[in-house]
Amino acid sequence: MKKPGGAEKKKARRSSGALQNGVRDPNSDTPPRKQAAKKDVFQLFAEKVRDHKELVSRWAVLQETRVEYFRGKDFVSFLKNHPEVKEVLESERNLEAEDIANFLLRKNLLVRCDRVVKTVRPGKKKLSTWPAHLEIFPEQVFSENDAFFAWAFVKRRPLWQTLLSILWPVLTLAICLFPVYPHRCKLLILYSCAGILLLILSLLLLRATIFGAAWIILGKRVWFFPNILAEEATLRELFRFCPKKDEEEPPKWTARLFYAIVAVLVILLLRHHAPDEAARARYQKRVSNIIDDVLEWSPSLALSGMMEKQQPVVNETETASNFSNESESGSEKVIPPDSKGGGSVSGQPEGEDMESVEETDQHQHQHDSV
Repeated sequence: MKKPGGAEKKKARRSSGALQNGVRDPNSDTPPRKQAAKKDVFQLFAEKVRDHKELVSRWAVLQETRVEYFRGKDFVSFLKNHPEVKEVLESERNLEAEDIANFLLRKNLLVRCDRVVKTVRPGKKKLSTWPAHLEIFPEQVFSENDAFFAWAFVKRRPLWQTLLSILWPVLTLAICLFPVYPHRCKLLILYSCAGILLLILSLLLLRATIFGAAWIILGKRVWFFPNILAEEATLRELFRFCPKKDEEEPPKWTARLFYAIVAVLVILLLRHHAPDEAARARYQKRVSNIIDDVLEWSPSLALSGMMEKQQPVVNETETASNFSNESESGSEKVIPPDSKGGGSVSGQPEGEDMESVEETDQHQHQHDSV
């Protein structure tokens, strides 16, 4: 007779083996709903960790796909500083950070990656902290030493992104209907867009000027708003004011002197070819006329302008036809003969007719007298 203790041990072994292999044991007493809930625990944990703002992450290209990734040491420090995140794991909340990461790797919620460029570029002292191009690491095991991990699941879209996707077609239609807006709305939109564009250009110009002056005078690379042109930066990182730490070697004095001379020559050249007051007035008048044409345009004015352009064409056609008819009738018109039998062509003066008649009478009188 078998002992009941041995049967319970075999049953426990079968259930643990089934959980590790991810397959439900038919002899297990655990309901399928509870097992599914245990599987979803790590999915909820991964979503919560990914949405947390304290975990430092970046965007990179992994096999022609943009992915969000983080470093292994940042994951360990994040779980140490925020142990409340592990409450989602319920019975597994006492696991270490390495074990939790290995569970996420097994469930294909994470993918371990490695940098594509593994050599130091010329002019730099060490490898980039956050590489822009990654590749899949052969061994999918968690590590803290120069290891990167990319999220392998699609992030849930927040509500504001859904609303923004709905508002995009409305915004496009509003832009297309700009010509029919009232005059005040056109002025508001025009000055707002011009102000934003001027602010962006001024910020970029000031940023470049400070960098050039610091590079030439001090030999240091100082970039204020270092992520203002970054594609992978978040909205919070995009407007970070603190300059980026210079990790490259200082420039040579010959290069600094050369670029200083080039900058002075460019400034003198621009000052020499700067437009005078009359040219600036002409440019301003031309631009103001273009802006006025855009602001004062309306459908009624457009329709009236089209009618005015068509009307002179019709009048000129009618005038040309009338002139041709009058010329034809004038050429064919002949003066009828008078009552005495003499006739004259139209347009001949009356004085000449009388003189010719008198000369004829004199010739006849001389002939009779002879």
